[in-house]
Amino acid sequence: MKISVLGCGRWGSCIAWYLDKIGHDVISCGLESAPELIQLRDTHKNDYLTYPKSIEVTSDLEKAVSHAETIIISISSQYLRSYMNDISKYPLEGKNIVLCMKGVEVDTGCRLSEVIASFVDQSKTPIAVWVGPGHPQDYVKGIPNCMVIDSENEEVKQLLVNEFSSDLIRFYIGTDLIGSEIGAAAKNVIGIAAGMLDGIGYTSLKGALMARAPREISRLIDAMGGFGISAYGLCHLGDYEATLFSPWSHNRRYGESYSKGEKFEKLAEGVMTSKALYKLSLKYDVEMPITTAIYNILFENKDFKTELSRLFERSVKQEF
Repeated sequence: MKISVLGCGRWGSCIAWYLDKIGHDVISCGLESAPELIQLRDTHKNDYLTYPKSIEVTSDLEKAVSHAETIIISISSQYLRSYMNDISKYPLEGKNIVLCMKGVEVDTGCRLSEVIASFVDQSKTPIAVWVGPGHPQDYVKGIPNCMVIDSENEEVKQLLVNEFSSDLIRFYIGTDLIGSEIGAAAKNVIGIAAGMLDGIGYTSLKGALMARAPREISRLIDAMGGFGISAYGLCHLGDYEATLFSPWSHNRRYGESYSKGEKFEKLAEGVMTSKALYKLSLKYDVEMPITTAIYNILFENKDFKTELSRLFERSVKQEF
């Protein structure tokens, strides 16, 4: 399959590396001025991996789009709409668009597939999402994992799972696009909470966090028209090891740095996602205490110890 991966950061470069490794014809495309693109173009390597010569690195978006049968986008979620303004200048009919990124648009509350859908006719340009656990640092070592591909288009979903599966990544066929997207986005918020617990030495409480967080996310998924059980699948709970415990997790590290009063310079998608999910909780009238606590800490300048403590001061309830 001819594939163009748009975005050459940590995940974008890993996706390009992986798809080339299993035999696809891959172009890796990024912004001309981006340090990540410049490094890959000049050295064919970055901090995580080395590209083989078979991967073409370019900043020519028109070339990348025209090359592809399938376009994979892996960029910061809040820039997706503006990026689609550029992508949609070129013919997209007959191509699949796959989002390998996690978030919710803050200004609109749109899921990322909904953002793409505002630019294309889905009957001619199908949209899919690729979510689930894993880190580039592990994949390049040959450590396998499982992921999910979901779409409203059954034929495209089956095609992508068959084309992308290998001994390194076992793909499951998603059955709930709303749940897959919201669950995947929300796990980054829970990752920040886990990092804050690590930062104040309350790591043992991450067990309770893992037990309660999927429940509140499932309530939101249900309210939005999805299936709450998706929160207990690979898109959310299945990604907790990689997000709540791994030293590679940007969101966990962001939360830990925040609680220690240190700066974390890399992208942590959970920051803006906490704001988006908080707004959705109000829109759908869903109680989301963990999400609300993280929103209050990051956007209302509430003391993080106080907010986390309030989670334990809530009224007594039955567990189930």
